[in-house]
Amino acid sequence: MMMNIKEWVVRNGELAASVTGGILTAIAWATSHIHEDAAIVLYILAFIIGGFSQARQGVKTLILERDLDVNLLMILAAIGAGCIGYWAEGAILIFIFSLSGALETYTMARSSKDISALMDMKPEMAVRYRDDIEEKVHISELEVGDVIIVRNGERIPADGTIQEGRSSIDQASITGESIPVDKEAGDEVFAGTLNGEGALYIEVSASSESSLFAKIIALVQEAQSEMPKSQLFMERFERIYARVVLGITVVLMLAPPLLMDWTWNHAIYKAMVFLVVASPCALVASIMPAMLSAISNRARKGVLFKGGAHLENLARVQVVTFDKTGTLTRGRPVVTDMLMFHGISESECLTAAASIESLTTHPLARAIVAKAGEQGLTLERPTDFQAVTGWGVQAYVQSDFWSIGKPGWFEEAEICEQVRKELHRLEMEGKTVIVIQRNDTIAGLIALQDQIRPEAQTLISRLHTLGVRAAMLTGDQEKTAHKIAKEAGIDLVYAELLPEDKLRIIKELQAQYGHVAMVGDGVNDAPALAVANVGIAMGAAGSDAALETADMVLMNDDLANIESSIRLGRKMNRVVKQNMIFAGAVILTLIFSNFVSNIPLPLGVVGHEGSTILVILNGLRLLRQ
Repeated sequence: MMMNIKEWVVRNGELAASVTGGILTAIAWATSHIHEDAAIVLYILAFIIGGFSQARQGVKTLILERDLDVNLLMILAAIGAGCIGYWAEGAILIFIFSLSGALETYTMARSSKDISALMDMKPEMAVRYRDDIEEKVHISELEVGDVIIVRNGERIPADGTIQEGRSSIDQASITGESIPVDKEAGDEVFAGTLNGEGALYIEVSASSESSLFAKIIALVQEAQSEMPKSQLFMERFERIYARVVLGITVVLMLAPPLLMDWTWNHAIYKAMVFLVVASPCALVASIMPAMLSAISNRARKGVLFKGGAHLENLARVQVVTFDKTGTLTRGRPVVTDMLMFHGISESECLTAAASIESLTTHPLARAIVAKAGEQGLTLERPTDFQAVTGWGVQAYVQSDFWSIGKPGWFEEAEICEQVRKELHRLEMEGKTVIVIQRNDTIAGLIALQDQIRPEAQTLISRLHTLGVRAAMLTGDQEKTAHKIAKEAGIDLVYAELLPEDKLRIIKELQAQYGHVAMVGDGVNDAPALAVANVGIAMGAAGSDAALETADMVLMNDDLANIESSIRLGRKMNRVVKQNMIFAGAVILTLIFSNFVSNIPLPLGVVGHEGSTILVILNGLRLLRQ
């Protein structure tokens, strides 16, 4: 029990010091009616204990940066009050100021807890399986190609592919998915995710430094260190403002006794009240708690930002541009049509095509093999296999010679009018068509099409509701691009683009509309992601280049998070404006009241620090949006 109390005090030192200072202040106030000198000693202790943290920070800023901050202003005000005999007021000022500081520290930690908790999930050790021997090693010793064993209830220590076993994997730490995902041999798994009930043999596919989990931690560290422009402006403003306030305070202390026949005590007291109520504590606290709360909110939904500036920029976006393949679509084409000619059966044609395509790794080949698997066809072993770069593949299956590839690979004379008509129809529907030839006869056509993500249409519709346009940038052909764009409801379509073309179009859209976001997943999207005001990468399927270049990462590839993030960014900006207007109004009201109504120092402290606490709590609302 004592250890728990000790740990609590260590972790909550600022709050403990504030509470201790408050208790000493209360005891000193009660003692002042009995023994004034003893009360002063207790007040001094309250000053030292309650104000030590703020005083140290203020002096550190003064010495290292040769600048003033609100911490030093508050400590000077409290010391000034004590020097003219207002010990109780000074101690109350220290107590409330340190309490609001402790609350701000707590809320900042609370708002970033959902992100920083990832650090505690980082696995350190792994069980490597080599030559029938299990060996426990540090994750840094794992190499690509090693096989590791992960038992039930353990965290997966490295990115890899399941070689043997089946289990449900809790991927919440990576993708934000609340429901575990069933995985089996051939499926990809990520470091930091939690294995369910089964034992898995996993082949390592990335070193510990290159794992997706390591990249997330790097993103987190960058997000916690990078400030939005508004916060940077506020910090510069705070330093200039603090000098002005201190200068006016000195004038208020000296001018009235010399020019207006005030007593020194009265002038110094007025100056101390001004120093308290004019300090920009609430203004300074208007931004960071709100920003960290919003970033934490997104992290729980599987969205990572590299800093608050990017959420701030996202709120201003007028156009969201999308790469097509792997972003608006799943990036996994499927067979949509199969047309056979010259009396050749579908099963015979598909068996031959899948048998040959099983020797390649092309996405279209995998789709054809998958279609054969769905129909329960048994594949043959091809002979004399040959890949013709840019056109297709060919091989013997049993005694027949089969060619599978693009329509342009085949002679016009070989394609009869019926085949040509069907080929044109399928291409007009935006589908990719593969021609299959047996010996010298066109045996059939297989049409494939990438499937649009089910959430894409809803996302585009909601973006339009927000007044945000949607554009597609793709290297695909015009017909396919317009087909997908029409299905998704996209406004602007740019097709047959090279990477440099995408970058050029982003700049043109920025010139025409303002802030532009780019959503992509591939290496060819990296230049556009970099030049966009906000680059958004698909986390699960995205390339390393896309993840490193982007400002925002969708860890679960859920496009719906783009719209909700724009809404949250806009709400964050509104909350920040509310905070700044409220804080400014309170400061002006208290300054005016100090000169007109002679408000006492404790009331000034309550008004000023109370407004600080209120703007912090207002920012915390974004945690639950």
